[in-house]
Amino acid sequence: MKMSRQRIVAGNWKMNKTYEEGRALVKDIVGQLQPSEILVVLCPPFLHLNSISGQIKDVRSLKLGAQNCHQEGAGAYTGEVSAAMLQSVGVEYVILGHSERREYFGETDELIAKKIDATLKEGLRPIYCCGEKLDVREAGGHLDLVAAQIKTALFHLSAADFEKVVIAYEPVWAIGTGKTATSQQAQEMHVHIRSLIASKYDQQVAGLTSILYGGSCNPSNAKELFSQPDVDGGLIGGASLKAGDFVAIVNSF
Repeated sequence: MKMSRQRIVAGNWKMNKTYEEGRALVKDIVGQLQPSEILVVLCPPFLHLNSISGQIKDVRSLKLGAQNCHQEGAGAYTGEVSAAMLQSVGVEYVILGHSERREYFGETDELIAKKIDATLKEGLRPIYCCGEKLDVREAGGHLDLVAAQIKTALFHLSAADFEKVVIAYEPVWAIGTGKTATSQQAQEMHVHIRSLIASKYDQQVAGLTSILYGGSCNPSNAKELFSQPDVDGGLIGGASLKAGDFVAIVNSF
């Protein structure tokens, strides 16, 4: 079943890299990346999108992603960017619900559900992030929390729309901390997520849904994480800012 799903490595640059630094990083990634069936999605800050779109247009395995978008199509929302704007510069994927958006900007799953709808309306594919904080994990509530997140943000979608969604499980306690969920912990949660999808839709939809792991994934642990049958790739933070590390993670399948 795993081979029927798209394997994906997405790089979330977060708020890093000036314009010229971003162009240099992409040039290095393109130079080191070998042709493969792994889909690589670069998710830089907004200012880089148009430039990088031009840099990667001839690289089949490279796609462009954004880190967020607004839930409305247009209007008086100073400082925001719409899904239609993203689509107009070649964006194909959008990270939504990242733990940092939840923590620092108060985003809820109800709001994220609206953003999911906005991206799908413009033909973009959401990378929906879910995951628990350490206190929830230690209290044994991680499975229930992730189930609630997914049901609220995604389960209003038709099966046809849901099939366009990529899910990224990111244990919040492992993001940027150097701590990583064990491969067994990651597999357990990914199986749980896939079973939720199967119960809402069916086994075929669940079997075709790419579920990524995000949380201090690096060249030294990626191979073991990606070897798990229900881990279909990674949402990479810090390691995506160094071309050699990022390409090494892509080559870990």
